[in-house]
Amino acid sequence: PPRSGGFFSSAEGASLFSPRRANSDTILKALELKKGTDMSEPTVKVLFICHGNICRSTMAQCVMQQLVDEAGLGERFTIDSAATTNEEIGMPIHPPARDKLRAEGVPIVPHRARRVIAGEHGGWDYIVVADDENIRHLKRIWGPENMGKVRKLMSYVGETRDVADPWFTRDFDATYDDVTAGCQALLAQIRAERGLPS
Repeated sequence: PPRSGGFFSSAEGASLFSPRRANSDTILKALELKKGTDMSEPTVKVLFICHGNICRSTMAQCVMQQLVDEAGLGERFTIDSAATTNEEIGMPIHPPARDKLRAEGVPIVPHRARRVIAGEHGGWDYIVVADDENIRHLKRIWGPENMGKVRKLMSYVGETRDVADPWFTRDFDATYDDVTAGCQALLAQIRAERGLPS
């Protein structure tokens, strides 16, 4: 089914959140607490973003969490995902996306769809989006001047294309392949930039 509207401006901010939705103060405080007590091992904070936060970004969150856990780096990372719209707020991962992850042996991270909030861009080290639409929405939410950390997932594998939205394509295999390749390349880059063990 078609999707419509749902993104908001930075001026609207946290007033759009209900009890089912993520609380902006809670999110920002969590990011502060996760900075790490040992300054020699700061936490790397990664946020994945897509349209509704029930398919692509949640798949990326689960895949990336598995990658860092298997590498013994789980305590060094904070990984989350979010939407640019309000259409699926409070919903769990889309069942076909969940089923694909399970078929590939990827643990499902407990998560309910949430929308990005005004101001949270400063709390993340890497902000990774699925497509160009996400970038347009984020410019409305955060302002063009706050887009310096934002990159498309496929750019980490040297491609400019989007991760196709399986809500429309129904091709969760292709989406999983893109997400996995992108997350593997992202982790390799983070390791290189942060001097993490490989």
